Amino acid sequence: MPTDVGRRADRLAPIQRVTRGIDRVTRGIDRRNVVRGAIVAAVAYAAWLAIGTFGRPYNFFDMKIYHGAVVWWASGHELYEFIAPETTLGFTYPPFAGLVMLPMAQLPIGAAGLVNAAASIAALALVLAGLLRPIVDRLGWPLWFTVALAVPLAVAIEPGRETLGYGQVNILLFALIMADLIGLRWRSRRGTHYAATDGPLLRFIYGGAWAGAGIGLATAVKLTPALFIAYLLITRQWRVAATAIGTTIGVTLGTFAIVGDESRTYFGSVLWQTERVGAADMTPNQSLAGLLARLYDSIETPGLLWLAFSVLVLALGLSRAASSRADGDELTAFTLVGLTANVISPISWTHHLVWVIPAIIVLADAAVRRREASRGMPQRTGQGAVFGGLPGVNGLRPPIWYPTLTGLRHGFAAIGLYLLFLISPIWPYEHQLPEMSHYQDGLFGALMENSLALALIVLVAALPWRPGAEPAFYGDRLARAVVNGRR
Repeated sequence: MPTDVGRRADRLAPIQRVTRGIDRVTRGIDRRNVVRGAIVAAVAYAAWLAIGTFGRPYNFFDMKIYHGAVVWWASGHELYEFIAPETTLGFTYPPFAGLVMLPMAQLPIGAAGLVNAAASIAALALVLAGLLRPIVDRLGWPLWFTVALAVPLAVAIEPGRETLGYGQVNILLFALIMADLIGLRWRSRRGTHYAATDGPLLRFIYGGAWAGAGIGLATAVKLTPALFIAYLLITRQWRVAATAIGTTIGVTLGTFAIVGDESRTYFGSVLWQTERVGAADMTPNQSLAGLLARLYDSIETPGLLWLAFSVLVLALGLSRAASSRADGDELTAFTLVGLTANVISPISWTHHLVWVIPAIIVLADAAVRRREASRGMPQRTGQGAVFGGLPGVNGLRPPIWYPTLTGLRHGFAAIGLYLLFLISPIWPYEHQLPEMSHYQDGLFGALMENSLALALIVLVAALPWRPGAEPAFYGDRLARAVVNGRR
């Protein structure tokens, strides 16, 4: 008769076979990567649940307008005469955007929306990889893991989910602009890091000579990125500004040559027809103009007041961006310019507010850097010492006060900003004149309805920059900074 030991062995045999099978399959695989993969899957699932909980019903609404407009145009009609069925909305982008979107006339609307979503997510992943690379290299984190976590987290918040759900192009424009930031970074390292790169094409790419083309293309598709050209001129980045201006003018003139009638219609009349976009007081318009219209409980924005505050915000945002760049943090400079454009634009729908993504990154990294600095922890790169940044400077004073609390306010700000745009408390208090006053739910309701706009204004005024974190100096200026840092 089998003994108890034998029966126990028989029961355990299937489990042991499975365990041995798992060992054979996972042999050579870093178990930490298995755990990381599980974490990524859990975060992606949580992001999906958050979109379902806090997001709105999405059916590629804006993509249907774009798709209908280019199908209408391709069939021989005038582009700007198109009005989407059961709406008063038509095509509002410059004609160059119409040319770029024209190929999707060959696709069904659902397929066009999915292609746009896939391209946007891929572009977002590339942008986040570029923005997070210096941070994860300093901290010693795996880049793939960090980006795999960051992408679903970014998609889950209001600008990400609205852009994808409505079939918008904001992430793609964001990627074009951020490509220029990467180009500036590569250009600043020209002659050192990429001196041995073989081939003229790779030398051109990694040399960053093309920096500015992304801003130029984005401006040709949508006019608001033109504020980045103003920033480049203010900071005397003449070559990059010339590239951006030349790209914008060249693309626009080329579009005139191809579709002159549509170009004349757009710049002659459509550009000035703000009513084609929507009323200023609509809840999803989280610009300064929308904020003022709702505070005045009016369909229209008080013009002179908006102009006065816009000039103030513009001066503040651009001056802070220039100071950020001068202190060696080009990422924060670009972020401030993008946030300023969101605030002063007459219409900034919630899907336009993608610049909160780098703002969250900047706040989180500022928190980590300040905590490291309080502990006297040198960074893994010497960049901070060269450019005089607070973190990473050798010989920091001993830990100050309570090191664990240093950077806490920046960490809380990053978490609070993320949660605000994840929950997006504007929608439970959405109102529309003349049917309902914006004060229908009292002052608290008015505050919630304007919460995203208020957050943007606070970020323009108070977003911290990180000295030495993202220098984009190049040429003689970079050499002088290195020499001065060594002294």
